[in-house]
Amino acid sequence: MAVKKELVLYYTPEKSDADRLLKGVLVRMGIRIRNIAREQTSEKVGALAGLPGYEEQKEEGEASVIPEKMLVLHGFGQQKLQELLVSLRKAKIPPIPMKAMVTEHNAGWTLYELYQEIRKEHEMMTGQKGE
Repeated sequence: MAVKKELVLYYTPEKSDADRLLKGVLVRMGIRIRNIAREQTSEKVGALAGLPGYEEQKEEGEASVIPEKMLVLHGFGQQKLQELLVSLRKAKIPPIPMKAMVTEHNAGWTLYELYQEIRKEHEMMTGQKGE
């Protein structure tokens, strides 16, 4: 069975010049990118990543606002992940602390639920409170 290419789910609350640079790095590396709109923050991560068994459908209620950029990576091996992180630094793309890999555990969460978990972990690791 053919292995699917790596995929990055990219959410940004507002466009910036860094978006173009980020997308350029991903294209050069042959990584697929899927832009995620605010209306999609209530969809399951597995559905957004195109995983089998997850249909795209919004959860009940309105989409939640995620106030910062977010990268959700799918299908990355350790080497490709390191290559991506080095390439982002070399391209001088401002750090995006809200990053996660799609896992069996979080594929059933909404993008907003995943954001909340990453934010909580980031605050614990850095000792800072939400900005």
